[in-house]
Amino acid sequence: MNQQFSIPTALCLPVPDIEALIQGRTIAALPRMFIRPGQRFVLYPADSSASIKAWAKCELCQILDETKPLDILSKLTIWTPKVLKEILQKQQYLFLAYLRVYQLTQLEEISVNPNIQEKLGKFISLPNSLTVSEANPILNDRTFAQRKHQLEKLEPSLHPELEELQSAIASLTISQPGAKQLDDDIKVFLGWSSDKLIKQPDLDLAWINDIAKLGDRSIEKDEGKSNYQAGTDFEDIARRSLDFLGFKVEANCKGGEGGFGLFCSQPYPLVCECKAGKSIPDRAVEELDRIGRRHLKENYLQAVRLIIGPGKPTKNLKESAEISKISIINVMTLQKLVEFKAEYPGAINLVELQQYLEPGQIDYKIDEYIDKAQRDIKLRSQIIIAVKELSEQDNETSKATHPSFTVTEIRVHYNATHNPRLNDEVVHDLLIELSSPLTGYLGRIKGSDWNSDRFYFLRDLPTN
Repeated sequence: MNQQFSIPTALCLPVPDIEALIQGRTIAALPRMFIRPGQRFVLYPADSSASIKAWAKCELCQILDETKPLDILSKLTIWTPKVLKEILQKQQYLFLAYLRVYQLTQLEEISVNPNIQEKLGKFISLPNSLTVSEANPILNDRTFAQRKHQLEKLEPSLHPELEELQSAIASLTISQPGAKQLDDDIKVFLGWSSDKLIKQPDLDLAWINDIAKLGDRSIEKDEGKSNYQAGTDFEDIARRSLDFLGFKVEANCKGGEGGFGLFCSQPYPLVCECKAGKSIPDRAVEELDRIGRRHLKENYLQAVRLIIGPGKPTKNLKESAEISKISIINVMTLQKLVEFKAEYPGAINLVELQQYLEPGQIDYKIDEYIDKAQRDIKLRSQIIIAVKELSEQDNETSKATHPSFTVTEIRVHYNATHNPRLNDEVVHDLLIELSSPLTGYLGRIKGSDWNSDRFYFLRDLPTN
């Protein structure tokens, strides 16, 4: 259980400085006086909001003068060389405080100090003491130790290009969801954020929750009246789903009345019929055959054939589907596939999925495929955890560079707690995949041969 502390004082800092500390972009502050190591205080923003988000403990305080390389100090902090020089001109010395920052479990609103600008860089008394704990550190122990060592020794940044990219996209994160995700990924890679980021819902993917709803609505509307609009909505979202999964859906490919023919040309020919209503009628097979032969002609029999519907297929339809080698899935199964793709964008391999598209009703086969893909992801997550655990065991060194490990070291550590046990060759293949620039979960130091390759931890792969 985390120990609790009562804090009666606050350090007043500019709002951008506090935000940078909370985001993990820096571990340093520039107070106007020396701060005793071990001292605890909340971070008080020098604006009219007076919303307290975090508190800090001083781990080290250095007194620097103009003989220090301000250009390197600038790259390791958030202040430009010009700002640092201006401060030195005013007060002769820089007080550089290394702060271990912790988020509060909830925002604390306090009354605004009327003389707040005069208190910038100084301590003020709080109206009431705040009770805090070390439950929510911004950076984990090892990352903070690495950053502290790097700043203390004024060692150049390990990834200056990525830091420049993060600065360039920072202003776009509010309005651009894609920029926000990239910003989060870069921060994790650089060690500016906790390993365990809270995954925010992607508003651009909210439509996925409507796949089964629109299918069910098409059933509700089928009450002795036209369900054309409900059926069209379902057909449109089925088209969008197949496209999202990675199929190339060709435009202007419609079937007969009440049906909607979809033709996918890549990564393999797939002809799909979407049927709305309480049941999937027998004629669905005939309609699919007609659409497929029209577009594929003699190649139709080699194409994958699929019927998607929210209702239950009739007995005759099931038999016809078996004979004509047509797969049938429920709309909820389609939503499961799309949800899985949204959570793990690279996890669905459409060529592998083709092997599960057998004739007849195959919802259980799709479930088998998703289960297999989830096991594959979990295995990779466990390999990453093994590398991370080895890194944490090596925590005493506090070096600025990541500790790295051989394939054999990682395999031994993994096999100690997991079954079935893996050999070096399998582990190496997984490590190469996880250290690819396209994944970036691990880093790789290439050796003279695969046995001498070394790998180090970069970021987690969360799994449910």
